[in-house]
Amino acid sequence: MKSKQRKHGHSSGAFMDVDFEKKKQHFFQREITIMKKILALAAVAALTAGVSAYAANPFSDVTADDWAYQAVSDLSAQGVVEGYPDGTFKGERNMTRYELAQIVARLMAKEDQLNAEQQATLDKLAGEYADELANLGVRVSNLEKKVGNLYWSGDARMRYQDKAEAGDAWNGRIRLNVKGQVNESTYVQGRFLNEMDFKGNGDSTTSMDQLYVNHNFSKEVAVRLGRQPIAFGNQGGWLIKPNKGYDGAQVAYTNGKLALATGFGQLNGKEAGLADKDLYFAQGAYNFGFAKLDANYFATKESNDNDEVYGIGLNVPVQKFNVFGEYWKNTTAKDNDTAWNAGLSYGKADWKKAGTWDLAVAYNDIDKEMNFSGLTGLQTNVISAYKAANNLTYWNALANVTLQKNVQLHAEYAFAADAEGVNDEEDSWTVSLNYKF
Repeated sequence: MKSKQRKHGHSSGAFMDVDFEKKKQHFFQREITIMKKILALAAVAALTAGVSAYAANPFSDVTADDWAYQAVSDLSAQGVVEGYPDGTFKGERNMTRYELAQIVARLMAKEDQLNAEQQATLDKLAGEYADELANLGVRVSNLEKKVGNLYWSGDARMRYQDKAEAGDAWNGRIRLNVKGQVNESTYVQGRFLNEMDFKGNGDSTTSMDQLYVNHNFSKEVAVRLGRQPIAFGNQGGWLIKPNKGYDGAQVAYTNGKLALATGFGQLNGKEAGLADKDLYFAQGAYNFGFAKLDANYFATKESNDNDEVYGIGLNVPVQKFNVFGEYWKNTTAKDNDTAWNAGLSYGKADWKKAGTWDLAVAYNDIDKEMNFSGLTGLQTNVISAYKAANNLTYWNALANVTLQKNVQLHAEYAFAADAEGVNDEEDSWTVSLNYKF
């Protein structure tokens, strides 16, 4: 905005007017914040073509005397900046990444008006504000055009495990996701997996554990084909979460509160108890607001070794608490055919907010015919350690804390285990440092 010259005097010829000095500092600080905001806008405005020298000013707090009047008016005329609902521009405020991402999103809609140099600059801006653009709901296809139709993400983990009756382990993992946008309705996604054993033989294995194509017929209906993830049960797959997912097809429907999915294929990998079995499943969930109810069905088939399992789960949030539990039954087993858990969690560890955390504790009761070799999302090995027992009960506690943005510390402790037919059951625990990128 336009800076005005002001004179200042001295009190008794020796001391500066303190009150005036404070006002002057406030004035220049306001000028600096305005400058930051307008310079950011100017960088974006340089991308636009055909600005009008006679664009009308829509903002009540931007006058013709302000040095940024023309730039702000031009950007407004093109629909690049919209100001605030009260009709002001608020140039004295620092611009947030979210606000600038909104500007980038509007420019992306005008990309056909840009030359090659302007397009290259916009590509860089789209990459810089990728997370904010995704949160704004900008179509992924539009965003990924700016980075060669590819979107990369991933995670890494360093983990120590004190295993029940199996010594300890020190291992690492890195997963790299790549998503390619084919068109507005279709994308292809793959994931590269590397697992490292830092103790014992020190082996390292690398594989592509996911590769599937997803096609959206509408906002509600999608079909997926290929090697893809699958999980049953709460806590990231308390009951079953095969390491390599399954090879097959899935149809999904979502409308905000209701989510449905059904699919078939073959379980992938060499996990004992599930290797290469045919899989049929159906999942549904409904969010009532005060509670979330989910129902599951899956069947595995391999010659005469078949399982048909039904399950129901409930989550009830109460302020920062969440009460959860579920029940499962294997209808093809004659006995030892049920599993259930119940627990309570508090808080939420937000990957983007340092200092956030959560805690959870649950009681678990698992019969032999519902123990699929401990292939769960839990990181302790207590379920797999006592898979031969007719019945296993134990408590487990989990904690997460966000140390820095995209850095979390995770811990689990499985205790008070009682495995039918086993003496002197041992506790197990694990701690891991996790990164997202």
